[in-house]
Amino acid sequence: MLMQLKFTNTARSQFFVTVRHRVDAYFKENGISPHANKAMWTKASFFLGGYVLLYGLILSNQFGPWTMLAMAIGLGLFAAFIGFNVSHDAIHGAFSSRSWVNKLLGSSFYLIGANPYIWKISHNVVHHTYTNIPGHDEDLEIAPGLIRVDMDEPYRPWQRFQHWYAFPLYSLASLSWIFRKDFLKFFQKQIGQQAHSAPPFREYLILFTTKAAYYFFFLVLPYIVLDLTGWQLVMGFVVMHLVEGLVLGLVFQLAHVVEGTNFPVPTDQTTIQEAWAVHQLQTTANFAPRSAVAAFFCGGLNRQIEHHLFPKVCHIHYPALTTIVKQTAHDFDLPYLENRSFFSALHSHYRLLKKLGQESDE
Repeated sequence: MLMQLKFTNTARSQFFVTVRHRVDAYFKENGISPHANKAMWTKASFFLGGYVLLYGLILSNQFGPWTMLAMAIGLGLFAAFIGFNVSHDAIHGAFSSRSWVNKLLGSSFYLIGANPYIWKISHNVVHHTYTNIPGHDEDLEIAPGLIRVDMDEPYRPWQRFQHWYAFPLYSLASLSWIFRKDFLKFFQKQIGQQAHSAPPFREYLILFTTKAAYYFFFLVLPYIVLDLTGWQLVMGFVVMHLVEGLVLGLVFQLAHVVEGTNFPVPTDQTTIQEAWAVHQLQTTANFAPRSAVAAFFCGGLNRQIEHHLFPKVCHIHYPALTTIVKQTAHDFDLPYLENRSFFSALHSHYRLLKKLGQESDE
């Protein structure tokens, strides 16, 4: 039975009214668009161009196996960075005010073997609405039965080691995505507790066509043109995706599964006794918010609080929004969670995994 949740604490809804007013005023007073600027277009061009360049260099067959393996690692990194910096903003409608531009850039998801149609439902709708709510936010289902991120989830003895084996499992995220996840979600009747009707026939056609094209360009064509053995080709492909998966997995975990973030349980199975925007503050954390390097490579997702409150604003503007959101949260005596660096967030995630890997006292 599907359970649609409602956020019922209207008394705390004034926070979002205020912070949205202040953010709107920032853009109006400075005469700037909330969408991509020149710096954002330059960054998108860098990642897309770097991805195409690395792929072309590998296919040129002018390098030895070890050099091509290094390029495959670079290709995995650039694939993750395209997801963060180009696809993610575009699918949220944040890259441009023109829908066709967002749709075109959102198609960059196909370059990394993923499907934008199903991502828009599972991420934009489900994850952004029901963040960190067990049973509703499927992003919490990292490896069911292996990784425990919810105290109410049944405990299994091997989970006492999850703070060690979780990280290698994160590396499998990309391989699961291109071979399993999209197909599975296309045929599910629900995503989380959100009803999922059958996609239009056109989307099925796009799914199978683009997946086949991805397999051809990354498995069949390299096998034809490269002087590599079958096992060398498979190793390069797998290593590329292990790198990509680890980067993708870690960025999500460091934003939502760290000490201080909540995993609220609905009352009466249908109610979250909190305002939606306040819920986002309670379930999301920033990491390395002052790092220009993290902002550049993570597509602003090191500032997840700002992203969750303003997903239709291009991430290039998040540094300015951070000051506004943080001050407004302080004004309303609300939490604003952040880890000062990537490594402090990583350590926090590790400690939380270790804690959740222990059997509860009950």
